[in-house]
Amino acid sequence: MKYFLPDSKDLVDPTFDFRRETRSSERIRHHDDHYAHEVFRQEGRVFDGLLVSKAVVEGTGAASQAKYTQHQQRRILREGVKEFFRLKDHPWGPIECMGDCGAFTYVKEEEPPFSVDDVIDFYVKCGFDYGFSVDHAIIDYKPQWDTDLFGSAVPPNVRARQDLTLKLASDFYATHKTNKLSFTPIGIAQGWSPSSYAQAFADLQKIGYRYIALGGMVPLKTPEILACLRAVGEVRLPETKIHLLGISRLPHLQTFESLGVASIDSTSPLRQAFMDDRDNYHTLERSYTAIRVPQVQGNFRLEARIRSGELDYDKTRKSEQLCLRRLEEYDTRRCSMAAVLKALRAYDEIHNPERDRTESARQVLEDSPWRKCGCAVCKQLKHHVILFRGAERNRRRGFHNVAIFYQRLEALTCQASASVSPKAAESTTFLSA
Repeated sequence: MKYFLPDSKDLVDPTFDFRRETRSSERIRHHDDHYAHEVFRQEGRVFDGLLVSKAVVEGTGAASQAKYTQHQQRRILREGVKEFFRLKDHPWGPIECMGDCGAFTYVKEEEPPFSVDDVIDFYVKCGFDYGFSVDHAIIDYKPQWDTDLFGSAVPPNVRARQDLTLKLASDFYATHKTNKLSFTPIGIAQGWSPSSYAQAFADLQKIGYRYIALGGMVPLKTPEILACLRAVGEVRLPETKIHLLGISRLPHLQTFESLGVASIDSTSPLRQAFMDDRDNYHTLERSYTAIRVPQVQGNFRLEARIRSGELDYDKTRKSEQLCLRRLEEYDTRRCSMAAVLKALRAYDEIHNPERDRTESARQVLEDSPWRKCGCAVCKQLKHHVILFRGAERNRRRGFHNVAIFYQRLEALTCQASASVSPKAAESTTFLSA
């Protein structure tokens, strides 16, 4: 099973000084900063490819904000996706690229903001290996609608979204075939139930697709996803591959693979580093909560409380710096855990007295998992990787999580025998000290 990491402009600054929290004044963000595949360039592969959305690059219209500047938009169209992301001649070997529309960004619109020709033009100019058909996401999962023999329980607008997605997929495939385009077309099935997904899947196979994605499943619970996959399995041709859009449910990936899933994409491992309340740092055995040491300078909430007179700047800043100093001393074995926890609790009493994170901090300090990990992130950052503090630390922790996720994925999808495939062995070598 292949894992594609969705692009959301996650880069880190290699010049960032974690002790002084400064960066080079000459740094140019996209030119000098590193993507995950550059951070791990000399180590084992941590994903199979990238997924890039047209909506992320160009936005979805006048009311939306694209994440790419106009200069970057022009450059990715001019140079192509592999040149833009510096993927060529990578030590890992080929890194494949998928292009999609980003349907969840326009889910509230009546129709997709892109035409088939718009999307194909984007895929061709960028030089993608795979291109998803234009779709319109269905966010309602209501299997009970199918109990009506005549189908009248399905809201007209929901059925219209599925019909439109299939029509656009048909037009997409026809244009691809007529023009003999080089990328592999992937049709997208949208549905509101196992049977509706199966019907859409069957229709896409009749059109000619042999690679089909199941969309709109991010909000679904795992048993619901499995029910849809089993229903799809009743109509799936042996040669048709399945892609799950936005799904990473690690404990169930072996089952997904047995039901025909050949690839997945998800930002969850990366996002959990700074968006999850507890599971921020991943290891093969468990997850840890990162230690919160919020910045005083540049932190909107703390600065607002200081300006209002609720907090004293000098006292807050002194407490913050003491935490950082104690953590560094602990990592170099010059300070006891008790001293670190005392400093952390004192700072918590200032910035967040309602939450006592002492126990979670005790667990991660006691285990010190970064000392056992040999990945590029942990070797460079040491204890900084476990600090919930600023984008440079948080993103790197996310990169570490992606590496761990890929290693676990490889282990799960190995053959049932105890032997480890060469690919899996390669990807695991740097993650143990």
